[in-house]
Amino acid sequence: MDIGIGLPATIPGTTGEQIVEWARTAEDSGFSSLGVIDRLVYGNAEPLVTLGAAAAVTSRIRLVTSILLVPFRANAALVAKQAATVNHLSGGRLTLGMAVGGYRDDYEVSGVPFTERGRRFDRMLAEMSEIWAGEPRGYAGAIGPTPGLDRSQILFGGMSGPTYTRVATWGTGWIAGSRGVETFQRGAEGVRQAWAEHGREGTPRLLALPYFCLGPEAKPKAEAFLTDHYAVEGPATAARLAAGALTDERMIRETIAAYEQAGCDELLLFPCSPDPQQVRLLAEAIAVR
Repeated sequence: MDIGIGLPATIPGTTGEQIVEWARTAEDSGFSSLGVIDRLVYGNAEPLVTLGAAAAVTSRIRLVTSILLVPFRANAALVAKQAATVNHLSGGRLTLGMAVGGYRDDYEVSGVPFTERGRRFDRMLAEMSEIWAGEPRGYAGAIGPTPGLDRSQILFGGMSGPTYTRVATWGTGWIAGSRGVETFQRGAEGVRQAWAEHGREGTPRLLALPYFCLGPEAKPKAEAFLTDHYAVEGPATAARLAAGALTDERMIRETIAAYEQAGCDELLLFPCSPDPQQVRLLAEAIAVR
């Protein structure tokens, strides 16, 4: 199982200098990927722009949107071009994880009907796939840069039948959220079933993303960030997710082992602090697993 690390772009107040140092340190430490999480109505940085910055200061580490909320962006051609640009500038290192998202405020401020997000997403996927394949659009021809993304670079997030169908139809894998190993196992079974029903060869790639925080005051730092980030889901859910943060080396090693046993192909550990020292602490924690 590969071990990647999330960028701290989700944490309000994170600076550009911290993002750049984090990306460089993660690559030097041997992590497989850099991940980003998406929200619109929150103090996070925009995911594709963030990965563009990370691409500029790295050369090997994969870049993953885990995930990008596509439907409220509305313009399929623009999203396709932005993703293709990150992929082009990074030398083909982008893995585009996508989902519909579940927060109404993101859609309200975008002027996109929340209840239509699934149908809109499917239409956008069809359009983006044609653009990446080089089909002509308008006077100038194809929308570049080319080549665009292919199926091997596409993942989906979500816990629903339509999500699993999208994995089997459009992509190559699935990203679980931060809801624990048992939730991952349930979702993975749904993905595998859809994969088989659509006659796909091989197996889908499976990813998950727990939260971590290490060092002094790790637990209160994790609780402060996660209760704020997930406040939109209500205090009980926010408190439960905050309590699940990995705040010492033992928890991290046990969680890695549990996900590996459950069939996870890559674990993206997301931070609760923007301090780049977190990258070094995590690298030390997993070195002895």
